[in-house]
Amino acid sequence: MKARDVIRRAGRNLRQAKVRTLLTALAISVGAFTIMLSLAAGEGARQYADNLIKSNVDPRSLFIVKDKTITGQGQAQSSLREYDASEGQQNGVTIKQLNKEDIEALSKRTDITDVRPIYNVNLKYLRIGDSDKRYKSEANVYNPDVLSEQVSGSLPNLGEDIGANNVIVPESFATTLKLSPQQLLGKKVTLTIEKATPTSFDITTGQAVNETKDIVLTIRSVVKPPKLSFTPSEAIQIPISVASEIADFTTEGTPAYQKYFAVTAKAADSTTPEAAKTALEKAGFYAQTADDLQGFLFTIVNVITSIVAGFGVIALIASIFGIINTQYISVLERTSQIGLMKALGMRGRDVARLFRYEAAWIGFLGGIIGVTIAWILGTALNPTIAKALDLGEGTNLLIFNPVVAVGLVVLLIVIAIVAGFFPSRKAAKLDPIEALRTE
Repeated sequence: MKARDVIRRAGRNLRQAKVRTLLTALAISVGAFTIMLSLAAGEGARQYADNLIKSNVDPRSLFIVKDKTITGQGQAQSSLREYDASEGQQNGVTIKQLNKEDIEALSKRTDITDVRPIYNVNLKYLRIGDSDKRYKSEANVYNPDVLSEQVSGSLPNLGEDIGANNVIVPESFATTLKLSPQQLLGKKVTLTIEKATPTSFDITTGQAVNETKDIVLTIRSVVKPPKLSFTPSEAIQIPISVASEIADFTTEGTPAYQKYFAVTAKAADSTTPEAAKTALEKAGFYAQTADDLQGFLFTIVNVITSIVAGFGVIALIASIFGIINTQYISVLERTSQIGLMKALGMRGRDVARLFRYEAAWIGFLGGIIGVTIAWILGTALNPTIAKALDLGEGTNLLIFNPVVAVGLVVLLIVIAIVAGFFPSRKAAKLDPIEALRTE
C-alpha cells in the first residue's frame, strides 16, 4: 500500500474511536503546552535581558577587581591562609582589594579609559530639606554606564556623570516621606559622615568623640530601582568626587584607607572589551564585560527554562505510556480485522506501518492542541504579565517562535511513533488464521 493510503486509513481508524483518541491526544497536549510556554518564556527573557543590557549598559564598560573569585574565575579561599595586607572585608567576606597604586597603574593603561574606583561609602545619617529628622540610607557612586528609569527630574546621557553637587534618590524616598517625586526635586540632602577613629575626648561624658562632617547636595532626579547594577538598588547615588571625599574622611587612619573593592572602566576605542579583559588578566587584574553580564543572565534564564520544561517532559513520558496502552487496546479490539487484512494480502510491515501512523496522528493532534492553546493563552496574558512585572509598555515576556512550534510538533510525532513501536510490532506478527478465529 502507498504511504498516502495508509495515512488516510489510519485517520479513519482513529475517528472510529474519537473519545479514546482525544483523551490520549490531550495527555500529550499537556506536555506540549508546558514545554511551549517554557520555551516562549525563555526566549522572551533572553530578548528582554539582551535589550535591557544594550539600552542601559555601555557595551565598552568593564568591571575590574583584584580577587578573581569575585568574577567566578577561582575557588573560595581557605579559612586558614597566610596574611596578606592587600586583603580586606567586603560584606563579611575577605577579598583582595585594590589600592592607590593599582588605581594609578590602571589609569596609565592605554587600553582602558575612565577608571573609577567603587568607593566604600558609609553615612552616619542624612537629613532631607529643612527637617532635623535623621534617616539611615545606603549611598553608592553614580554609574554613568548604567541608566536608571527616572520618575521625575532629569538624568545625564549614558556615559555622562551627574553634577558635583547633585544627588539622585530612589522612588522609595517619596513613599517614606509621603511626598510626590516632583516635590522632592530641588530639596537639599545633608549627608553626615563620621571618622572611624576617635579624634578627641569629652571629659564631661568620659567618652571618645569621633569627628563628623556635613556634605550638602541637591536632589536632581528621582528614579526607580535600576534593573541592572553592580551595586544595591535602594540607595542614593552621589557624584564620584563626593564618594571619594566621604571614603577618605571615614577611613583615614584605618587599614581600609584608600582601599577599593573594585573599579569600573571603559575599553579604549583602539581595542575591544574582550581584548582589554585578556590584557588586564595578564597584569593581575580580573574583569567582567557587558557580554559577561549578559551571559550570566542567560545562564539563569536557561536554568529556569530547563526546570519548567522538565515538568513538560515528565508529562510527555506519562503520555507515552498512554499511547502504548491505547495502541495495545486497539490491536486487541481489531485482531480479527488485522487477520482479514493479512488474509487479503496486506503485508506485516504495512500493518505495522498502519499502527505507527495512527500513533503519529495522535502525536500530531496532541502537539497541535498543546502548542495552539499555549500560543493563544500566552499572547493574551502578555500585557498582564508585563504590567505585573513592570517590564514596560510593548515588552512581551512570552515570545513564540513559529519554527520552534513546528519543531516541537514534529518531535511529538516522532515520540508518538516510537511509543507505538511495540503495539505495531505485535499487530504485524499476528497469525492471520488465529486472528480470524478471534471474535
